[in-house]
Amino acid sequence: MDSIPSIGFIGFGNMAQAMAKGLVNCASFPGERLFACAAHYDKLERNAQAIGAQPCETPQQVVDASDIVVVAVKPYQVRDVLAPVREALRSKVVVSVAAGVLFDDYEEILAPGTHHLSTIPNTPIAVGAGVFAVEDTHSLTDEEYAVVCGLFSPIALIEPVPGHLLSVASGIAGCGPAFAALFIESLGDAAVKNGLQRTTAYRLAAQMIRGTGMLYLENGEHPGAMKDAVCSPGGTTIRGVAALERCGFRNAVISAVDATLQR
Repeated sequence: MDSIPSIGFIGFGNMAQAMAKGLVNCASFPGERLFACAAHYDKLERNAQAIGAQPCETPQQVVDASDIVVVAVKPYQVRDVLAPVREALRSKVVVSVAAGVLFDDYEEILAPGTHHLSTIPNTPIAVGAGVFAVEDTHSLTDEEYAVVCGLFSPIALIEPVPGHLLSVASGIAGCGPAFAALFIESLGDAAVKNGLQRTTAYRLAAQMIRGTGMLYLENGEHPGAMKDAVCSPGGTTIRGVAALERCGFRNAVISAVDATLQR
């Protein structure tokens, strides 16, 4: 594999584009080393051009041009899309971002001996602040695994997870941006209700979530202790925490993650 491997995306939807943008804009990866194909070529051309990537008309062209092939189609499409390039993928590193398609599935879908890894990234990878949950069972060599981690570690937290728990990781990190965005929007509603401009509230809320996450990753302090540190006796924060508890905040979050697993 070259010192700067070429990366191809079979499918170039929101997640694939987020990965590509993160690599180019936040990890200084050369756009001309990225290749992609998608169902709608006109749209693909526009999206690829924005980051200097190379649009391809077929999965075969992507595979031929790439050292690492990212499978980024819908889970139900994986088998049919990869069937025509099954043999060509033998000599490639295959990285899947198709939710729920795990190591054992790819052992059946791909040709014997193909090196593959199943992952669950999330959309903040586009701005270099993503999560890259990876199945701990894979068939990459140590060198190939190091290359993949080296490519994505500048733009995401890489977290190995047992295959049977990858869907739980997806419920937290993959679906979590939607939950966090809903929380930001709700804080904005509360701010407007009390007279603050919505755009100001959104900036405050977004930076607050960003900073709280960074504080945890830096210190590793238990979230309960982080909460307690802000709650003075008889103060405003503990009143807000009590209101969230009365409204079932914890149960709502747990139920949201549970719901992601009921597919």
